Amino acid sequence: MNAPGLPQVSISARAATRLRAGHVWVYASDVTNDGGAHAGGLVHVLDSRKQIMGSALYSSSSQIKLRMLTRERLSSDTELLQLLRERLAAATAYRETVVKDSDACRLVFSEADLLPGLVLDRYNDVYTFQVLTQAWDQEERKQAIITAIRELTQAEHIVERSDERIRELEQLAPLKSGIVHGSKSATVFSMNGVSFHYDALAGQKTGGFLDQRENYSAAASYAHGTALDVCTYHGGFALHLARVCEHVAAIDVSREALEVAEQNEKLNTTANKNEIEWMEANAFDLLKDYAVAGRQYDVIVLDPPAFARSKRNLPDAFRGYKELNLRALKMLRPGGTLVTCSCSFHVDEPAFLEVLASAAQDAHRSVRVMEKRTQARDHPILLGVPETWYLKCVICSVR
Repeated sequence: MNAPGLPQVSISARAATRLRAGHVWVYASDVTNDGGAHAGGLVHVLDSRKQIMGSALYSSSSQIKLRMLTRERLSSDTELLQLLRERLAAATAYRETVVKDSDACRLVFSEADLLPGLVLDRYNDVYTFQVLTQAWDQEERKQAIITAIRELTQAEHIVERSDERIRELEQLAPLKSGIVHGSKSATVFSMNGVSFHYDALAGQKTGGFLDQRENYSAAASYAHGTALDVCTYHGGFALHLARVCEHVAAIDVSREALEVAEQNEKLNTTANKNEIEWMEANAFDLLKDYAVAGRQYDVIVLDPPAFARSKRNLPDAFRGYKELNLRALKMLRPGGTLVTCSCSFHVDEPAFLEVLASAAQDAHRSVRVMEKRTQARDHPILLGVPETWYLKCVICSVR
């Protein structure tokens, strides 16, 4: 028997098949009866034969109507909060085994940690969390998250990050990012021996690009000579390359981002071979000018923002990725290294490699793939949920 009052949401056979294959989302088009579920509510999910499939969180506004939590029957919010505590504990314990040489990492990666709609990061002594759904925005549940963070990590400073666009999609009240425990939002953290400034109340996403941490180190292991870091943001790749390269130039379209990058450089001056040349510029325009001028580098890193935020953007995304890679390939010296990245989920690895191959053909260069990499292990990939695999990083030798 289901718990009294707990809504039963019926789904289509198609959605049930997807859930049995390991996915955790049910779209609005696959909900056949919402059972009177309310915004952010805990519900039981029934397949087309009225067999229970487990418990989920319901959204009244998102196209993702259901986010599965467990195949078990949770009967109350008390059980939900207990499950939350257990999964937060499991997530933090996992990071203790996979995160090395860093006091910053992603502690909870939403669906990949079986806590869909919740993101939690650590930056040294400042912790940030962000709720992406109606379910976790409820006051009792949010307080349970904060309490669990404090108990599991001994966090002294916790900031809630807010994404205006996501809150609008979930029909949540406007909320400013702010400190919810402690007194500070800014700190200095390190990864791979490189130090970075961080302010939880500024920056893109939830802050620094922690998902590239292991790729930063991998890129540096191949680097030498002169390097160009394209779309540097806060200087992640550039600062790692500066430890092994004779000269590093780094470009970004954002002056604000470059100001932070320059501050980060000052934290690492004694370890760098030379000063980094920071340039505010549009990547496409600058690479075109440099290619025409015959500029040559031993290492080029391409780490642009997501070009394809939906499937309908794919044609433009493919053109953008090809142009950047084509320009870079023309500017690499024989034997040079290309580190090329895509954080667009809709551009999967085979498609990204196809774009790279097309660029290599047009550039008349021979390109050997040395490594195919993805996001750092604190951003785990959950089989059955392809959306958790979004970052591609390909390291190539170019002749």
